[in-house]
Formats: sequence, C-alpha cells, structure tokens
Amino acid sequence: MQVEVPMATDRTDVPPLEEPLAELERTIIDEYIRGLGHNPETLRASIDPGARRILVDASTYAATRLTEVEARSHYVRELHRGH
Repeated sequence: MQVEVPMATDRTDVPPLEEPLAELERTIIDEYIRGLGHNPETLRASIDPGARRILVDASTYAATRLTEVEARSHYVRELHRGH
C-alpha cells in the first residue's frame, strides 16, 4: 500500500510573524554590543564563550529596557483613559 504524502506549501513569500517590539529589541541589543566596541553580526557568528556572554548580557539589558518601555506605555494609556 502506498501512502500519499502531501506536498509542502512554499511560504517563502510570507514574512514571519514578529512580536510588536521585536525590531526595537534587536536595535537595543545591537546598540549595546556596539557600545562595547563589537560588531553585532560578528559576535552572533562567534562560538567564543566570551561572545556568548556579551550576547546574554545584551539580551538581558534589552529585556529590562523593553519592560520600561511597556510600563511607560501602559502608564500613558491609563492617563489618556482618565484613570
């Protein structure tokens, strides 16, 4: 008995879904890395444990900054609602 396998749908023309703040997060991470004197693309391609540590630190920094942005945004929305 032959099982028919459905063909995969080509979705290369469909952009991936992203979180609303994903671009801002990437920008913050890249600025952090550049601020340390490194190239973000080079650092991401590196297998050096020191590079990995910098990437982790940059991600942590970005998460903290995004939390601030979201908190301020929430505060402004509340002000506009009159609460």
